[in-house]
Amino acid sequence: MLRRALLTVLLVAAAGVLGPPAASGSVADGGVAAPRWAWPVPAARVVAPYVQPPHPYGAGHRGIDVRGDGVVVTAPADGVVAFAGRVVDRGVVTIDHGDGWVSSFEPVSSALTPGTAVVRGQEIGRISVGGHAPAGALHLGARHDGAYVNPLLLLGGVPRAVLLPCC
Repeated sequence: MLRRALLTVLLVAAAGVLGPPAASGSVADGGVAAPRWAWPVPAARVVAPYVQPPHPYGAGHRGIDVRGDGVVVTAPADGVVAFAGRVVDRGVVTIDHGDGWVSSFEPVSSALTPGTAVVRGQEIGRISVGGHAPAGALHLGARHDGAYVNPLLLLGGVPRAVLLPCC
C-alpha cells in the first residue's frame, strides 16, 4: 500500500514537471516557473529529440532539432541577444530571456549583434548550414541557470503524464 501511494505521488509530481507550461508560467524544472515560448519556425516538427545526458559531461543531445516551413528563425520570447557569431563551422545566436532562461539556435545566419533587444516572433536570422543538425533543420537549445532543459517544456510539446489504473 505504501509503495503504491509513493508511486502515485511520484507520478503526480512528474505530471507537474512534464506538463506544458501555462501561459503565466508553471513548474517545469525543479520548482522554477517556466516561461511559455513560441516555436522559432512555422509549422515546426521535431526531427531529433532532446536526450538528457547521464551526467553534465556525458553524451546526449542538449536540445531539439526542428524543421519547419521556410528558413526564417524567430525569437521564442522577448530577450536580449547575448551572442551572435560563428562557433567552429556554424552561425549561432543566443538570447537571454531573463530570470536565468537562455535559448540558442544553430546553424543560423544573422545580422544581429550582442545587446540587441528582440521581441517574441521577431526574425533573428535564417537557417544556414554547418553543425550536427540535419540539412535544413534548426537546433534549438534551452538553459535555465546554466543547466540544459528540454525545450519542449517551454514550447508546450511534452504531454502530461497520465496515471493509469493498476492491477
